[in-house]
Amino acid sequence: MRVVVTGAAGQLGKDVLRELASRNHHAFGADRGQLDITIEEDVRSYISEIKPDVILHCAAYTNVDAAETDEETAYRINASGTENLAKAAKQVGAKLLYVSTDYVFDGTASEPYETDQPTSPLGAYGRTKLAGEQLLQKHLDRFFIVRTAWVFGIYGNNFVKTMIRLGKERGEVGVVHDQVGSPTYTVDLAKFMVELMETEKYGIYHATNGGVCSWYEFAVEIFKQAGLDVTVNPLTTDQFPRPAKRPAYSVLSKKKIEEQGLTPLRDWKEALAAYLQESQ
Repeated sequence: MRVVVTGAAGQLGKDVLRELASRNHHAFGADRGQLDITIEEDVRSYISEIKPDVILHCAAYTNVDAAETDEETAYRINASGTENLAKAAKQVGAKLLYVSTDYVFDGTASEPYETDQPTSPLGAYGRTKLAGEQLLQKHLDRFFIVRTAWVFGIYGNNFVKTMIRLGKERGEVGVVHDQVGSPTYTVDLAKFMVELMETEKYGIYHATNGGVCSWYEFAVEIFKQAGLDVTVNPLTTDQFPRPAKRPAYSVLSKKKIEEQGLTPLRDWKEALAAYLQESQ
């Protein structure tokens, strides 16, 4: 298949390109330098020139806190950019897979969120990603929306790298314990995305690694697996204020992956071990 990957230089995009290569797909990596997704004309001409079978849309404005003061830019990239790609995909008859987020939910649930549960974002980032979902669905019938969470991989800045760096520098860290979710290793997410795009099983999916933890528990496990002796102090969200409000509970139900006969992502602790091995 001919596959365009947006956000190709990003943490997820790079692993998606690797996975496509390993499955013998013809990949076209488009980063901001090759394609500005906010310019409709550019998107149309790029997509009509390549005529991909699939667009894997990994490009996003992901700075959750900065989005609070610059929602306009976040909207332009996450919502308008996605709409531009959806229109272009329709023109050439391509499937479109859009990577979305657990932040479309408000975190007040106590059981994993199903794909069809009502959305209610707390902040600008979640609002703009949800707008992207809605605009995509306005234009396309053949689409995949993959909501994910707590992403980490060797190519980007992420929680695992930050913890290891701070742990080595300080020997002691404070981490919130009252926000619960599921970490996601980009290698595993990329595998799922490529498997999904090869099917006709359209719709909304939730894809994270298996298992549930708080950020505090995640940090404790990181230091344990990395063999670092670091004191981890549990903090409340109130003790660690940020510009953007985070969902307290953002566990996503992966039921649909199993129902559709697709391969579930492994447990997050196994994924963390694989990441630490890969990053050595």
